[in-house]
Amino acid sequence: MTTHSPVELATLGGGCFWCVEAALKLLDGVIAITSGYSGGAVEKPTYQQICNGDTGHAEVVRVEFDPSTIDYGTLLTAFFTIHDPTTLNRQGNDIGSQYRSVVFTHSPQQADVAQTLIKELNAAHIWPDPIVTAVLPAPTFWPAEEYHQDYFARNPTQGYCQAVVAPKVTKLRKRFTARLKPG
Repeated sequence: MTTHSPVELATLGGGCFWCVEAALKLLDGVIAITSGYSGGAVEKPTYQQICNGDTGHAEVVRVEFDPSTIDYGTLLTAFFTIHDPTTLNRQGNDIGSQYRSVVFTHSPQQADVAQTLIKELNAAHIWPDPIVTAVLPAPTFWPAEEYHQDYFARNPTQGYCQAVVAPKVTKLRKRFTARLKPG
């Protein structure tokens, strides 16, 4: 009889959720990704409310993953590879608290892994500035509207996707070639 590892969750915010979703879904062991909102005070926020910047939510992705195929540390390493964790409330031209870098943890072990990785990355001086990524317990996750789900796959020629999302996907493909899903 085969036993399967239970599915674990990771909730990550690194700017526009289209970017994070499109890149991380390529990793072997990632079962599903849902774009959404976390960390704010409004129940069932809408994209328009988030864009106004007054709900306190971050654009995030909820990643369901198989820890026997990809461990949480590797998933976080990929996350830190595809965004700039040193800019507060900003990723490129996307500015506002909804674009903050945040790791919402689902267990004390996830918090330990995230904090240890941030210390290691800061010590390695990969970026000229220190990492500002917040590590916080996971609050309620609100799925984003359906049109945000799998956005890059459905809109690969859209301008933002070409200019912003595609380079992050390419970067992940290059740095994590051995960790990509088969095929």
